[in-house]
Amino acid sequence: MDLEEVKRQLHLNTKMGYSADVRELVGIAESLIQAKAVYEVSYINQRGEDTVKVNGVTFTSRVLRVNLGKVERIFPFIITIGSALEDNASSCNDLLRQFYLETMGDMALRSSRQYLEEYLKRHFGLGQLSRMSPGSLKDWPVTEQRPLFSIFGNVGNLIGVTLTESMLMIPRKSVSGIFFPTEVMFFSCQLCPRKACPERKAPYDETLRQKYRLEGDNSTFG
Repeated sequence: MDLEEVKRQLHLNTKMGYSADVRELVGIAESLIQAKAVYEVSYINQRGEDTVKVNGVTFTSRVLRVNLGKVERIFPFIITIGSALEDNASSCNDLLRQFYLETMGDMALRSSRQYLEEYLKRHFGLGQLSRMSPGSLKDWPVTEQRPLFSIFGNVGNLIGVTLTESMLMIPRKSVSGIFFPTEVMFFSCQLCPRKACPERKAPYDETLRQKYRLEGDNSTFG
């Protein structure tokens, strides 16, 4: 892990050296991270007004439908860093240590997603990729995890990720979604009016509501 980025994410003074505790935790985190991913080269079978059928599986989302309007080939994916790090963090009595490990886990998950994105670009000769994840917008709720997982069959056997009845992924440090080629980058944040969000990647854009024909609050779930 990049120590400078670790310090920034942990809100530590970047002008100070690394404490033995932070270095130790980085070592622990690196030893416990077991990143795995599965993706599927998929094709659009059918488009409805607010639906899109992918490999025979129907997704319901106006935003997704518009984003895939001119796309034929997409890449559904599921990524995890395993359960070992989160188990270690949850067993800590020290809340600060727990926060540090959880943050490092989030960093590792983001890095794993970025790695898969770059791999897809190289392997399939793609330019720019955008992505959407079930639950990132009210327009594409977390219940859409079920059809997404169905594309892969038994994801638990493949990479050890399962879904609870409430659509929570286990291990928690997991992410799912669809990568798709795009000329203009799309971020779900652009349709989320929530202010002061630490995870925001792009400013809210009211004009995009006209493109997607959305009404009311379409805030992200996180």
